Amino acid sequence: MLLPPHVTNTHKPRIGLALGGGSARGWAHIGVVRALERAGVHAEVVAGTSIGALVGAAYAAGELDHLERWVLELRVADVISFMDLTLSGGAFKGDRLIEFFRRGVPDRPIETLPIAFGAVATSLNTGAEVWLRSGSMLDAIRASIALPGIFTPVKHDNEFLVDGGLVNPVPVSLAKAMGADFVIAVDLSSDIVGRRFRTEAVSKTPSGDLDKWVRNLRDIVGLSIEDDDDLMSMPSLPDVLAACMDIVQVRIARSRMAGEPPELLVTPRLARLRLFDFQCAPEAIEEGKRAVERVASVLADFGPGAPDAR
Repeated sequence: MLLPPHVTNTHKPRIGLALGGGSARGWAHIGVVRALERAGVHAEVVAGTSIGALVGAAYAAGELDHLERWVLELRVADVISFMDLTLSGGAFKGDRLIEFFRRGVPDRPIETLPIAFGAVATSLNTGAEVWLRSGSMLDAIRASIALPGIFTPVKHDNEFLVDGGLVNPVPVSLAKAMGADFVIAVDLSSDIVGRRFRTEAVSKTPSGDLDKWVRNLRDIVGLSIEDDDDLMSMPSLPDVLAACMDIVQVRIARSRMAGEPPELLVTPRLARLRLFDFQCAPEAIEEGKRAVERVASVLADFGPGAPDAR
């Protein structure tokens, strides 16, 4: 196994997690962390983008149990209740989602978390990548998940921040900058491009209520929906936005990881889940565990009783 040159037989490699963006597919991160812990692999550094920042923050704060219980209880009606409609900067404010998250995972300064944590956001003003490593944990999460067109941007130090997936979908570079010697990256979009609109890729979970809500939203903002078969066969607005973001993030992630490769890449296969399928946590979590099992032979070197370095 290859480790950085400074890692010697007397230096135990510092494990880092780079948790990528992927909207509802992000609950797979919970399964990944659970499987890693079961294998005796415990991260000392966590870097997250978008939904990866949300799960990563809960893990770094020691609150993953609370988050897992919450997401396993989510239903379509709960997902709809998070949608605080606005016509300024995005479809939703995102405040309800963060407030609900706060109930199970209290806010605290990032620099006081038991595990080193950082979140990635994007400056809407300059296009620069922004690393959030201090201050309010929930503010950092809110900025990192601000998916353009979906959630409103976040004001931070005289600029507006949006989703970190625009510049660094799988934040290996941040994990390494925070001192990780061995980075385990979790890419949620490895199988997503080109599959979203295929019949077999459509989620089999009950999403009818959410689809009705999306149609109601179109009516609210003044978009008419006719009973034309061709029109109705068109993908929904959220699906179009999600597919475009998928393409952008996959392209960027591949480019970034080619230049900044992780030591281990974990790739959950969840293309069938759509943008707002947050109620599908059981499926996503289990796939996260299976994804770790697929790289079990590499993880054996970092389990209980493994040498300090290979």
